[in-house]
Amino acid sequence: MELFVLWDIDHTLIENAGVSKEIYAAAFRDLSGREPTEPARTEGRTDRLIMRDMFAREGLPVPDWHFVETALAQAGEARLEDLRRRGAALPGVHDALKAASAQTGWVSSVLTGNISANARVKLAAFGLDCLLDLPVGAYGADAELRPHLVAVGRERAQRLHGVAADIPTVLVGDTPRDVEAALTTGSGVLAVASGIHTQEELTAAGAVEVLPDLSDTKRVLGILESFAGH
Repeated sequence: MELFVLWDIDHTLIENAGVSKEIYAAAFRDLSGREPTEPARTEGRTDRLIMRDMFAREGLPVPDWHFVETALAQAGEARLEDLRRRGAALPGVHDALKAASAQTGWVSSVLTGNISANARVKLAAFGLDCLLDLPVGAYGADAELRPHLVAVGRERAQRLHGVAADIPTVLVGDTPRDVEAALTTGSGVLAVASGIHTQEELTAAGAVEVLPDLSDTKRVLGILESFAGH
């Protein structure tokens, strides 16, 4: 049965160990010429919103997106080794992605607030990029709001793989924003409490399927398979 699986990256697939905040700070510094007075507020938002918020909080005009995306990509590329040294793939992630990629009829990619370049850096740091169909992913440059990224991914899957427009879709993520994106787009959701949000918080946000992490590959695949039948 066909299924479109979209995985979040930070705190779902990897622990970035603070490198993400450093990327935003470096991009801000490159664009503004000074340090931000406080760290970026991420919380499952897209890079477009994160950077716009940083400039607004500092009382500065927001640069054109082209310049912001370029600065983010340069900052991300420069921190690949820092990420590899300090961060890690989360428990069970490699096996879960490998199992999903082997399923006939499944398309397994990412839905992330990161721009495409930095998503690739974060995944490549831990050898996960080869286990995902990244061209059909939805990224932080594609839309401001996370729910809007679902349609982006679906359109790319249709165009690149010829999947049906109504292919069952499931999001895997660690924040209430991941749950919201799924619920508002008619997608399934598997929430994982591997970030700052507890299983109780994710359940309260509306997730029916919630796991502590992705370490139980059989359980993860079973939940994903249940959405393929919807």
